Amino acid sequence: MSDPLAPLLAALARESASSSDFDLNPGVVLPEGRKLRPAGVLMPVQVIDGVAQVLLTKRASHLKHHPGQIAFPGGKQEESDADVTAAALREAHEEIGLPEDAVQVLGVLPTHETVTSFTVTPVIGLIERDFTITPEQGEVEEVFRVPLGHVTDKANFSVQGRRWLGQRRHYYTVPFGPYYIWGATARILRGLAERMSA
Repeated sequence: MSDPLAPLLAALARESASSSDFDLNPGVVLPEGRKLRPAGVLMPVQVIDGVAQVLLTKRASHLKHHPGQIAFPGGKQEESDADVTAAALREAHEEIGLPEDAVQVLGVLPTHETVTSFTVTPVIGLIERDFTITPEQGEVEEVFRVPLGHVTDKANFSVQGRRWLGQRRHYYTVPFGPYYIWGATARILRGLAERMSA
């Protein structure tokens, strides 16, 4: 029986460029000297019945920023965090109840710059034991799993657009069932998909 994590581990060993929310919008001119804040997100991977699954969150609908969007658990690096990996693990514990000692960090993906001026480091973590998913009620509406194979298959992605700050902005989407995965989350997954198909 093949290792469900083998394609992921092979992808992590490959090189690729960083990404941004502006990749599909070449006309956007970013301000010189802009200050980006470091952040970390965790892509929690769990093998269930021989299938690699990714845990994602649906953000609470009342939030000021990105309400209802699909996201990896994560957030900005605090002074108390040793690095962005520590920030990602801390936030995953706070947002979905994932104990830090239940995660084996497999590696990181290239950074992703967001429209909200964060430079996000995606951390890939293998969940090594069962835990009770506990959504942080003030921030997370739902936690769900999606097969890793679905969100790393380039055929499942499309480019869509909407008006943003008076201009048409394009972005990747990778829908799954009732979940509309787009924006930074979809762009990070698209980057992983490209590495896995290299």
